[in-house]
Amino acid sequence: MRRFIRLPLLALTALILAVQAPGHAHAQDRRIVCTLSLPLLALTALILAVQAPGLAHAQDRRIVCTLILDAATGAALRDEGDCDGRVTPASTFKIPLAVIAFERGLLAGPHAPFMSWQPGDPDWGGADWTRDTDPARWMRYSVVWYSQRLTRALGAGTVADHLRAFGFGNADMSGDPGFDNGVDRAWLTSSLIVSPREQAMFLRRLVHDDLPVAPQAMAQARGLVPGHEAGGWRLFGKTGAAYPRRADRSFDRTRGWGWFVGWADSGDRRLIFVRLTQELRRNAQSPGHATRDALLAEWPGLVRR
Repeated sequence: MRRFIRLPLLALTALILAVQAPGHAHAQDRRIVCTLSLPLLALTALILAVQAPGLAHAQDRRIVCTLILDAATGAALRDEGDCDGRVTPASTFKIPLAVIAFERGLLAGPHAPFMSWQPGDPDWGGADWTRDTDPARWMRYSVVWYSQRLTRALGAGTVADHLRAFGFGNADMSGDPGFDNGVDRAWLTSSLIVSPREQAMFLRRLVHDDLPVAPQAMAQARGLVPGHEAGGWRLFGKTGAAYPRRADRSFDRTRGWGWFVGWADSGDRRLIFVRLTQELRRNAQSPGHATRDALLAEWPGLVRR
């Protein structure tokens, strides 16, 4: 319906603007048209905003990469933007970390082990981060301190060895130079970086049970990833958000990175998806959540054959 309204409305708006131009109509006619044109232009803007999900917020962030692959063949349905540049994985790191933790026996299932927040643990995620947390809540609410408990128990070397075997970015778990903090923040705007294409290749291996770990560890890790519905598809995906560091080690919150990565199923079709964005100004919504919401809104059009 909106598609049929849009074209004649735009044409009528253009006609009004042309008629308004000096010499194209008598003064009395121009006054009548001018009275009509402002609300009509406002209506046009409203229809365009509804027509294109995310268009109203296009000025807030840029899409760095959209990559959608056929999981079976690896063929690209969408390969748009810079999909080879590496940036911080942020909380998308939780997917490979879950695989490693299940493989090494630190995680036993979606509800074991429970861990409790302690004073001094990161709490900037709000109330969801200060509650007792199990693996399912860890993944759903992206609880940083739970990741840190796992990486500390595993050790930076073990995590790096697995990431290298998975082909997950540069596998650098050293952390900030001179700070010896790799197990606490290597994946948060620090030493570990990964490209959208490497994310997609890792995910494709994960859904095919093709990583060098036990199939059960991969299945259990997949089972933690939150699901979403969009256009008849079931998408399983993880968000990620992080902010670049300035030279003084403060965060540039006007240029946040936003990830949404995972896989999508519809009937016998399975697709791998990766969306990476970068903000152009500071926004109230998390860059990762904004990236997820935009991709879900666009999904039916992105995968239409």
